[in-house]
Amino acid sequence: MVKIRLQRFGTTKRPFYRIVAAEASKKRDGRYLEIVGLYDPTKKPAFVEIDREKALKWLSVGAQPTDTVKSLFSKDGINAEYAESKKNK
Repeated sequence: MVKIRLQRFGTTKRPFYRIVAAEASKKRDGRYLEIVGLYDPTKKPAFVEIDREKALKWLSVGAQPTDTVKSLFSKDGINAEYAESKKNK
């Protein structure tokens, strides 16, 4: 099972994250399949950069986003776009 989740980078109290597609059995910072985007919550406002095409591709093949990634996708409109494309099929 593939999950779309955050992979932590940065130093103590200065985190930033990659949004990656990874096997659910792999460690949080372990091997991943593809980088989908970046998320930096330390910036004001938080920096979010998501590759829409990659995100939609992984969602269409059944990857499950974690709660945090799902909220980031919702703010960027990716969940709505995926639901629309799924409804049109």
